[in-house]
Amino acid sequence: MAIINNPAFTAFCALLAPELVLAQVRVRRESAGFELRHVSDAESTPESLRLVPVNELRSLANHTAAGEFRPLKAAPNLRTGWRCVVANDVELESALSQLYPGAVADWFAAQLPEPPVTHYRDYTARQTGMYRITTMLSDAQAGQMIGACCDARFCLKRRLWTVPGLAPDAAAAKSLIPCLEPCSVLLEFARKAMRIEQEENKLTVTLAPSEVESLLAALDTALVHPPTGQREADLSAATNPRRLQLLRAKLQGFAPVAESGGKE
Repeated sequence: MAIINNPAFTAFCALLAPELVLAQVRVRRESAGFELRHVSDAESTPESLRLVPVNELRSLANHTAAGEFRPLKAAPNLRTGWRCVVANDVELESALSQLYPGAVADWFAAQLPEPPVTHYRDYTARQTGMYRITTMLSDAQAGQMIGACCDARFCLKRRLWTVPGLAPDAAAAKSLIPCLEPCSVLLEFARKAMRIEQEENKLTVTLAPSEVESLLAALDTALVHPPTGQREADLSAATNPRRLQLLRAKLQGFAPVAESGGKE
């Protein structure tokens, strides 16, 4: 069978000297082929890790260690404790496509002088039906929503698309995998964020600065220790981590400013 040259993957392989990290996977050249493993297992002995064949990587990437479905393969919750050994570039390409579908092609596209990026306003302008309301978020509201949804807690793709007033992710902020346009999770979160903005009977609450600090600390704890069984894409749940992150961003504007360490 003839091997079809893939310019994107050829360019990607040129980065392997002798290893690189793609999101949560370390790819390392071996004497014969390549080895893939979770970055957290970088110092583990090969014998201590489960050997996973290429054709089982998709199944491994579909669920977290707790058995919860991973709607975003670039989420920072890939299971640990495994390694995969491939014999050549063709098998490596197949392995990476199981773990991070489309990542290499998107990385290659992002190297172009004008990457094919679709920004938030362009993306939502073509939505119809129940997602049409995503156009109604102001630039400030959309920026806050995007910052919460695409936070590194939830996705390791480096966001290149944006909305007026919000900068793209810095090159070192996430991973080599670029995000060229909003995803379905972002779109659903934008719809939920707008529904929240449209809620009637909004409350006015007076809080002391120290109380705001306590609420922020409580949200941080909830984000680090989410409830078991919480489905990542269940945005109707009040305890959904993205909703908590958005609430935290709104409260952050009321947090007391830290005093400087000294006087002039």
